[in-house]
Amino acid sequence: MKINRYFPFAFIYFFVNSLGLPFGLTYTAILSPLFYWWIMMERKKEVLVPFFVCLSPFLIAHAIIGVDVRTYIISITNFTAVYIFCQAFYSFLKTVEDVEKIFRRLLIINFFACLIAVTIYFTPYSRFLWMQQTITDGADNFTRLKLFTYEASYYASLLIPLFFFYFMQVILKQNRMNSWLLLCMLTIPYILSFSIGVIGCLLLSVALTYLIYARLLTKKKRVLSLLIIVAALSVSFLTILWLSPQNIIFLRFENIFTGKDTSGNGRTYEAFILAMKMLDLKSYAWGIGAGQIKILGADIIRSYYLYDLDYNTFAIPNAAAETLAIFGWVGLSIRMLIELFLFFYTRVWTNYYRLLLFIFIFLYQFTGSFITNIAEYVIWILAFMNVFPAFNVRRNNQGLL
Repeated sequence: MKINRYFPFAFIYFFVNSLGLPFGLTYTAILSPLFYWWIMMERKKEVLVPFFVCLSPFLIAHAIIGVDVRTYIISITNFTAVYIFCQAFYSFLKTVEDVEKIFRRLLIINFFACLIAVTIYFTPYSRFLWMQQTITDGADNFTRLKLFTYEASYYASLLIPLFFFYFMQVILKQNRMNSWLLLCMLTIPYILSFSIGVIGCLLLSVALTYLIYARLLTKKKRVLSLLIIVAALSVSFLTILWLSPQNIIFLRFENIFTGKDTSGNGRTYEAFILAMKMLDLKSYAWGIGAGQIKILGADIIRSYYLYDLDYNTFAIPNAAAETLAIFGWVGLSIRMLIELFLFFYTRVWTNYYRLLLFIFIFLYQFTGSFITNIAEYVIWILAFMNVFPAFNVRRNNQGLL
């Protein structure tokens, strides 16, 4: 079998990007000089100058308000590496014609990796592929699948482009693999990762996309069949939960709706509370600066959550709130305006796949993620590029529009 020359990079990004590296460092960041050279050779266009021109007002503002210089430079370097990766991924999509083959190999490898993870679950080696954490009040040391990523929710977000791609293939009868096998390969990793935030945004994306195109999609027999099956499974699932209220799923949802879910609170409204407390100390317009959450936010986060003085992991686990803290209201406004502008400019709604991706990541940025999350930017780029015209609404509904 011929291997696409770009597949090794896709494999690194998807499976081992942080394996064996200090927290915060990735192989895609280390490879950014190579990516930059490839972009220059492929596109014959300078891409860093526009980036620093756009960033310069914030660099000037942060220099004026004052920052920890060493931390700031390290963070800006990381932002630059992420930007180069995004440009490389954009160039890759413009260059490569067999992206689907790469998707298929990633899907198959991931499924076998999940099977291996299940087999070692009860062995001393489980810590390499699984993680234990307190996911909600009353659920300590809950085990979730992460494979070789640093966290289960990040692993779940990596799967989103694959999930929606093969989900739409099943819906539109474009799949070449058995539909039930394909759906198992897509859903099992999400069940094992137990990422409520990702799964919730995924389900909302599917529901909203269906509502937008309900008239067209409901006319497809496969959609109707899946709706009936999903409805039956949902009723059965809810019945089981109701009969066993002590299970972890029921407990998590109960805590979410009663406001006791510490993980959910920290990833949503509390993230914005912390961001505003940090802005109080610097600039509401321009933020506190890159890397300053670890410096300026340390005491704020400790006092808010009543952490011990030896606690030293400081972050805002919400991409929108982190943007607000680092770049202020100016930065968050620019972020929202760019997303909405590209939504209309690239006509995202004309393609089922792109619409699913856009709705998902637009919602998810308010419930999790982080500002240098390359998995998030991969989703944004796929949403704004028509890489898979086979999912175009008009193409799949000739005679119905």
